[in-house]
Amino acid sequence: MLQHEIELTDVSFRYPSGIAALSHVTTTVDHEAVAIVGQNGSGKTTLAKHLNGLLLPSSGVVRINGADTRRHRVAHLARQVGLVFQNPNHQIFHRTVEAEVAFGPKNVGMPPQRSAQMVADSLELLGLTDVRDRHPYELPLSERKAVCIASVLAMGTPIVVLDEPTTGQDLVGLQRLRALVARLVDQRRSVVAISHDMQFVADAFPRVIIMGGGTILFDGPTRAGLYRLDVLSQTALKAPPVVDLATTLTVPGQPLTADEFAVQFAARRMEARHD
Repeated sequence: MLQHEIELTDVSFRYPSGIAALSHVTTTVDHEAVAIVGQNGSGKTTLAKHLNGLLLPSSGVVRINGADTRRHRVAHLARQVGLVFQNPNHQIFHRTVEAEVAFGPKNVGMPPQRSAQMVADSLELLGLTDVRDRHPYELPLSERKAVCIASVLAMGTPIVVLDEPTTGQDLVGLQRLRALVARLVDQRRSVVAISHDMQFVADAFPRVIIMGGGTILFDGPTRAGLYRLDVLSQTALKAPPVVDLATTLTVPGQPLTADEFAVQFAARRMEARHD
């Protein structure tokens, strides 16, 4: 039987209040970058919390590298799945950036020498080396978010889950995040991101899962998914501006970026001249 890195089979979840947050969700993820999008209350964050055992399915099965999350403690799953919360203030509790980033590797029993190297690499990747001795709460929201991402990266987990990673990020931060996603996939690590930033999704994630009402409405290539305006209309999400423009002008090729749009639009005009 094929073992997937992440496997959800007919997963449903109901909160104690009676709210049904997930309904018969089935999907797999294997060494790739996947974005999960949907309006508030669609089940995105609930699904993410199932990946490291913070929540357990009411029915169905969640397996991480073959391990049934119902049969393993969160501490065990933390070695497989690193989760970055949406609100960094819910995750940070050390007095310096370096101590915060170092907590994860120590907590999973990483040897000191490797831990030090992972911390240094993660600080550099997120542009935090120069503030390593600062108190995290002295930093702006965008950098506090980066601290949380660095703390998860330093653990070296094969799966990284990012809940709204672009919150508060400027252009440099967005570029750093896009490069980070690509780097992790090159290392054969999976990245699952929950995001409302549709342009970030278009730029960084080849695959998208669109959720609504606790179910999966679309699961496939991002290029195809963001052109499913019928599906997006069910989620109160807006496609990136390039998608709207290309759809209005019937530009072929389903461009997702301005550069792609320019190339496709120029090709269309050349074709029109020869007709």
